Amino acid sequence: MTAGSQRSRFRAFGLRTRLLFAFLLVAAVSAGTTAALTYREARTALLETAQDTAVTSFRDQVQQTAFGLPVQGGEDLESVLRDIARKGKPHPWVVFAEYGSVRASSGENPVSTVITPELRRAARANPHGSFERVVKDGVPYLTIAMPMVFKTSPDSVLPSGLVLYAVMRMTDEQVNVDALLMAGRDGALPGLAIALIPGLIAARSVLRPVRELRQAARSMGSGRLDTRIAVRGSDELADLARTFNESAGQLEQSVRELREAEARARRFASDVSHELRTPLAGMLAVTEVLDEDADHLDADTARAVRLVSAETGKLAVLVEDLIEISRFDARAAELNADEVDVAEAIRKTLQNRHWTDSRVRVELPDGIRARLDPRRFDIVIANLVGNALRHGSEPVTVRLRTEARSPATPSLLITEVADNGPGIQPAVLPHIFDRFYKADAARTRSAGSGLGLAITLENVKLHGGTIRAGNLPGGGAVFTVEIPLHAEEAGG
Repeated sequence: MTAGSQRSRFRAFGLRTRLLFAFLLVAAVSAGTTAALTYREARTALLETAQDTAVTSFRDQVQQTAFGLPVQGGEDLESVLRDIARKGKPHPWVVFAEYGSVRASSGENPVSTVITPELRRAARANPHGSFERVVKDGVPYLTIAMPMVFKTSPDSVLPSGLVLYAVMRMTDEQVNVDALLMAGRDGALPGLAIALIPGLIAARSVLRPVRELRQAARSMGSGRLDTRIAVRGSDELADLARTFNESAGQLEQSVRELREAEARARRFASDVSHELRTPLAGMLAVTEVLDEDADHLDADTARAVRLVSAETGKLAVLVEDLIEISRFDARAAELNADEVDVAEAIRKTLQNRHWTDSRVRVELPDGIRARLDPRRFDIVIANLVGNALRHGSEPVTVRLRTEARSPATPSLLITEVADNGPGIQPAVLPHIFDRFYKADAARTRSAGSGLGLAITLENVKLHGGTIRAGNLPGGGAVFTVEIPLHAEEAGG
């Protein structure tokens, strides 16, 4: 899976989506709860109204009707039952009578399949009557049982054995209940759609500061430390914006102070180096004269003269390196490129420093030309070979080659300088191009200035190239310089 598809997948479940989902979930739960409670209360009210009306009306009709005991089945009993059924409220009833083995009704069948055994048991147990809601073949019914009783005293009754049942369809109530359910459902869906609008507005109001914070952080990462966020309101997001602005201000102040301190340090090093240049020139001239006459002096004086001359030479190298590195720090270093024969340029560097003996071996194929700054390329080769001679073991090998890459990528001019020493310690490699870095802390003095490899790195970068340090499999350190070649140079 590519990084783009992963970002798309995560964006699909991003903060905006989660906010909208949470908002809609709350709206759905609220709408569902409200609709459910409303439906339950309305359904209960509808059913209880119809139920109470039917039970009260049936009880009154039964109490107002006189029956002769024992009850005999026949037309007379059915007529009484039909008379009670005609007065049914709120809907027509079908009335049934049960007395011992006698069964009669106001309808066609003397026995009802809707009346349950539970209702019959409840009628025998409760002389004041019972009722039950039953669903038969998908049709809702209200069944009412009302036993006929004799009052033996104001507080005592005696069952007669006759029980009347009323069966009433509740189709209309069920239709009304279904209509309530449909209305609740149909009302909730548009409500959720409408709730999406404030959800989008709320998500936008929350995400806008987050988006501004992301853009501001990206802007600061690119170096614009004066970036600030507009503070709106007084909520938590506004506090976050204020905290970001305060942190950005402190960071900008700290970076400004560091840059000013760094600039002062660079200016100081540059000024001191330039101020030392003139007296050093005079000192070098004097030490040259003293070197020539050292053989005519006594041994102690000659030793002191040669020491002063050597240390003055080291100081001169250090000053020149400080001046050179200060040019890079001030972005004042320029590349004066010219087309050169690279192998010939390397040989000239070695000849000028008298490194043409067995200490240095070369593998320099002819015919490789490139656009280089001859002076800066000379510094690169001289610093790398001198470093190998000082800290490695002879012989030092200088190799030159080119490496072709893809058609869209320039070829490389590759220069390697390798020695036969113990190599570079792994802990030293990350710092090998640092200024004044000493691989051996006990070695406080050396022939170099401590800036040679740092200057080499800057000169390679000025050519648009790279340099890396490493170790050979068989031992010894190797420095590899890679400089891009133009198409015509690679072909030449």
